[in-house]
Amino acid sequence: MELLSALSLGELALSFSRVPLFPVFDLSYFIVSIIYLKYEPGAVELSRRHPMASWLCAMLHCFGSYILADLLLGEPLIDYFSNNSSILLASAVWYLIFFCPLDLFYKCVCFLPVKLIFVAMKEVVRVRKIAVGIHHAHHHYHHGWFVMIATGWVKGSGVALMSNFEQLLRGVWKPETNEILHMSFPTKASLYGAILFTLQQTRWLPVSKATLIFIFTMFMVSCKVFLTATHSHSSPFDVLESYICPVLFGSDWGGNHHLDNHGGSQGGSGPGSPHSLPTKSKEELSEGSRKKKTKKAD
Repeated sequence: MELLSALSLGELALSFSRVPLFPVFDLSYFIVSIIYLKYEPGAVELSRRHPMASWLCAMLHCFGSYILADLLLGEPLIDYFSNNSSILLASAVWYLIFFCPLDLFYKCVCFLPVKLIFVAMKEVVRVRKIAVGIHHAHHHYHHGWFVMIATGWVKGSGVALMSNFEQLLRGVWKPETNEILHMSFPTKASLYGAILFTLQQTRWLPVSKATLIFIFTMFMVSCKVFLTATHSHSSPFDVLESYICPVLFGSDWGGNHHLDNHGGSQGGSGPGSPHSLPTKSKEELSEGSRKKKTKKAD
């Protein structure tokens, strides 16, 4: 019975890995990506005043991962824009989300049950892109583990890693929102996934690529759908990191560095001031929650 179930899982994973992404899954990816662009402050006003800049931002949200991967591997950055079908489909989604009368299209795709379906399908594309990125980098650098991990990471993270450049197109400069400094769940998951797929590609992980794609996709879909449904900005990795990071690095990942800034920004209040530290903490918590609401989930 166990053998039969294993065979069934293998066949299911193989069939799943062969499902074509275009057009249905890619359409979902474009919809969710451009929805998050519209969430950004000033994005709607930009689309009215500077539609070309808004369109370029939308294309970065949809194809930023391909641009970064091409940059890492020394390939033409504009290469993916030769895919006319994908560009036209993404452009149509951008137009409908920003310019559809009465915002009908935007309201339909943002209806939570519908949006959850699109979010789940986007994660299917994300995992497939990580696997393809690792495979592509492996051909260029057969023993370059770090190159493969970096390529898979940027393939999965999308525009998040180049968010500051995308902000410049909108006339915004917020270096404190750098994704490296404040990693979201998709960015962390893409990094961990890139490591797993690199181990599989180099034969250090004894599992087929199709099975790993299926298992990691189910993990990503479950987590992202749950986080979206509950409007949560936490990460499933937080609990694990809270135990591991203090042991390896002496503090939580991205946690205690805020405490180092309190003393220098208090003016006349020294480290011994009993009320200055809690007040600052509340302000930073409020600012942090505000940033998380507008953070991309690419």
